[in-house]
Amino acid sequence: MFSGLPAFISMPLSFLLFCLNLAFAGTFLLLGGLIKLLLPFKLIHQAVYKPMHFIYRFWALNNFIIMSLFNKIKWTITGNENLSKDAWYLLIANHQSWLDIFVLSNFARTHIPEPKYFLKDSLKKVPFIGMGCWALDMPFMKRYSKSYLKKHPHLIGTDIETTKRSCLKFKNTPTTIINFVEGTRFTPQKHQAQQNSFKHLLSPKAGGIAFTLATMGEQFDKILNITLVYPHNKGHIMKEMLKGQLKEVIIDIEQIDNVDKLLGNYQEDIQYKKAFHQWLTQLWVKNDKKITHYLSK
Repeated sequence: MFSGLPAFISMPLSFLLFCLNLAFAGTFLLLGGLIKLLLPFKLIHQAVYKPMHFIYRFWALNNFIIMSLFNKIKWTITGNENLSKDAWYLLIANHQSWLDIFVLSNFARTHIPEPKYFLKDSLKKVPFIGMGCWALDMPFMKRYSKSYLKKHPHLIGTDIETTKRSCLKFKNTPTTIINFVEGTRFTPQKHQAQQNSFKHLLSPKAGGIAFTLATMGEQFDKILNITLVYPHNKGHIMKEMLKGQLKEVIIDIEQIDNVDKLLGNYQEDIQYKKAFHQWLTQLWVKNDKKITHYLSK
């Protein structure tokens, strides 16, 4: 409807609508979060669970509508056969843009159970987002550099314990755990600094996935290995979407069965740790080739 507007109009207008949607959903989630905080009883938490996740799905739907109003988007989704909202999934994906969260939330809305993202601890302070994500039981992770951990060794392993505690909350209700395994959004600067062998990806981090599997592995029906590609948008993807310049979204899904074969003691079993790193690296090599294929079309 508004895809023909000039960028200087569509960008502030679409941004305003996204903000209003976030404020609307965040206000209701804030109320749910306050109820959980003031009434820390299991029955109360169960009572507000469905209404809050309905609001989350409503937020995801509105984001999709706003994107579609301002952009003529071709959606290409492959490998989404036989997915169920009554199953448990571990979803791993590359991280190209903040837009990835909108894309995956909308995909989850129509295909799989309620998504839970591993989020940076700093997001707790962001208005609406912080309290809303906390109310939805999304895990917040503090990441420390190796140099920082050398100075503060008592913090080693705290992120792993956070992972374990968070995952225990998801054992009773069908859930999708979403992990951007690169740990941060891709930028040419970050890619160059890593000097890895991938053309389009940052190096994957295995620890969070391994400990999620150690905590809930027997419950996961499948791992969903998702490759996100925006083949016609190679700049700042989120800004280009706001300007009405997003052309195509590719969601390539590989469904990995036999999750039990990937379980092990990542912290103490050196052989398992090496094998797990090798498995994840091979997966990332395959994803990198997929992106090359999509970009060459």
